[in-house]
Amino acid sequence: MLKHYNITVTGKVQGVWYRKSTWIKAEELRIKGYVMNLPNGSVYIEAEGDQNQLQNLLKWCSEGPEYAIVDHISFKESNMQFFEHFMILR
Repeated sequence: MLKHYNITVTGKVQGVWYRKSTWIKAEELRIKGYVMNLPNGSVYIEAEGDQNQLQNLLKWCSEGPEYAIVDHISFKESNMQFFEHFMILR
Protein backbone atom coordinates (compact mmCIF):
# COMPACT_ATOMS: atom_id res chain seq x y z
CA MET A 1 0.00 0.00 0.00
CA LEU A 2 1.44 3.35 -1.07
CA LYS A 3 1.71 6.25 1.35
CA HIS A 4 2.56 9.95 1.04
CA TYR A 5 4.85 11.65 3.57
CA ASN A 6 5.55 15.36 4.01
CA ILE A 7 9.03 15.55 5.54
CA THR A 8 10.86 18.60 6.93
CA VAL A 9 14.56 18.38 7.78
CA THR A 10 16.24 21.10 9.85
CA GLY A 11 19.88 21.80 10.64
CA LYS A 12 22.78 22.51 8.31
CA VAL A 13 21.01 21.03 5.30
CA GLN A 14 21.42 23.70 2.63
CA GLY A 15 24.65 24.17 0.70
CA VAL A 16 25.77 20.60 1.49
CA TRP A 17 24.27 18.73 -1.51
CA TYR A 18 21.27 17.58 0.55
CA ARG A 19 18.74 17.94 -2.29
CA LYS A 20 20.91 16.16 -4.86
CA SER A 21 21.75 13.40 -2.39
CA THR A 22 18.06 13.00 -1.51
CA TRP A 23 17.25 12.66 -5.20
CA ILE A 24 19.90 9.93 -5.57
CA LYS A 25 18.55 8.05 -2.52
CA ALA A 26 14.94 8.42 -3.69
CA GLU A 27 15.87 7.03 -7.11
CA GLU A 28 17.65 4.11 -5.43
CA LEU A 29 14.59 3.42 -3.25
CA ARG A 30 12.19 3.97 -6.19
CA ILE A 31 10.36 6.75 -4.34
CA LYS A 32 8.37 9.40 -6.20
CA GLY A 33 7.95 13.05 -5.18
CA TYR A 34 10.22 16.05 -4.79
CA VAL A 35 12.74 17.83 -2.57
CA MET A 36 13.21 21.59 -2.16
CA ASN A 37 14.95 24.17 0.01
CA LEU A 38 12.78 26.34 2.22
CA PRO A 39 13.51 30.03 2.90
CA ASN A 40 14.11 29.28 6.61
CA GLY A 41 17.12 27.04 5.81
CA SER A 42 15.33 23.67 6.08
CA VAL A 43 14.68 21.10 3.40
CA TYR A 44 11.16 19.94 2.53
CA ILE A 45 10.40 16.59 0.90
CA GLU A 46 7.19 15.08 -0.38
CA ALA A 47 7.70 11.36 -0.88
CA GLU A 48 5.49 8.51 -2.04
CA GLY A 49 6.25 4.83 -1.69
CA ASP A 50 5.44 1.84 0.45
CA GLN A 51 6.04 1.82 4.21
CA ASN A 52 9.45 0.13 3.89
CA GLN A 53 10.68 2.55 1.20
CA LEU A 54 9.57 5.58 3.22
CA GLN A 55 11.11 4.29 6.45
CA ASN A 56 14.41 3.77 4.62
CA LEU A 57 14.22 7.33 3.29
CA LEU A 58 13.52 8.73 6.77
CA LYS A 59 16.49 6.80 8.15
CA TRP A 60 18.71 8.24 5.40
CA CYS A 61 17.32 11.77 5.97
CA SER A 62 18.34 11.63 9.62
CA GLU A 63 21.98 11.41 8.49
CA GLY A 64 21.92 13.09 5.08
CA PRO A 65 25.03 13.62 2.94
CA GLU A 66 28.54 13.87 4.33
CA TYR A 67 28.60 17.58 5.26
CA ALA A 68 25.02 17.85 6.54
CA ILE A 69 24.26 18.29 10.21
CA VAL A 70 20.67 17.19 10.78
CA ASP A 71 19.08 18.65 13.93
CA HIS A 72 15.52 17.38 13.51
CA ILE A 73 13.20 15.54 11.14
CA SER A 74 9.43 15.81 11.23
CA PHE A 75 7.00 14.01 8.99
CA LYS A 76 3.31 13.46 8.60
CA GLU A 77 1.26 11.28 6.35
CA SER A 78 -0.83 13.11 3.76
CA ASN A 79 -2.99 12.44 0.70
CA MET A 80 -1.42 10.69 -2.27
CA GLN A 81 -0.45 12.96 -5.18
CA PHE A 82 0.63 10.09 -7.49
CA PHE A 83 3.89 11.68 -8.61
CA GLU A 84 5.45 10.15 -11.73
CA HIS A 85 9.10 10.52 -10.63
CA PHE A 86 11.30 12.26 -8.06
CA MET A 87 12.35 15.87 -8.74
CA ILE A 88 14.58 18.55 -7.27
CA LEU A 89 12.73 21.86 -7.04
CA ARG A 90 14.42 25.23 -6.54
